[in-house]
Amino acid sequence: MKQEKSSNDEGDVARIQEMCLIFLRECPSGALHLHEFKKIFGVQSSSPEDSLFLETIFRSFDTNQDNTLDFIEYVAALNLILRGNLEDRLKWSFKMYDRDGNGKLDRNEVKRLIRILHKIKLQKSEVGLTPSQICDRIFDLVDDNNDGEITLSEFMEGAQKDQWLMDLLNLDVNTSGWVTQNCRKLP
Repeated sequence: MKQEKSSNDEGDVARIQEMCLIFLRECPSGALHLHEFKKIFGVQSSSPEDSLFLETIFRSFDTNQDNTLDFIEYVAALNLILRGNLEDRLKWSFKMYDRDGNGKLDRNEVKRLIRILHKIKLQKSEVGLTPSQICDRIFDLVDDNNDGEITLSEFMEGAQKDQWLMDLLNLDVNTSGWVTQNCRKLP
């Protein structure tokens, strides 16, 4: 078992190294802008949903909010996507939902990301719920005090109540597979 984990870790490290080389080749200045980020992941001509999803990811990793990713932000992003533990990934997911950065999720923030995910992932699955119904279900399961907002602690606890909810709140759109697949498209 340890041998298998070590092999996976080595593969993840190799992917991170490969993507760091791509970063250095694409951004010799050390600053990665949104349009370059999109170019690296090949979404310039993709659907508006893919583009918006990538913009949301980009903004979540731009920790100093200077509209660029420096090398450290980029490496931290790759490490989280490829090797992050559940708690860190849930915190990142919460940050992606929390568009206004106030530390709470309202229905509009949740619906916004659900609409994106619905077009990218959920419509292909057997969910059978509209984005509004999904949002309502999330709030029913997670908003413990029924105040119309979800805090980080409610989010973290709620995500572990239900596997469907965990997959959804964890932004489980196979981000690591998507990153790896799209980086392979590069020349």
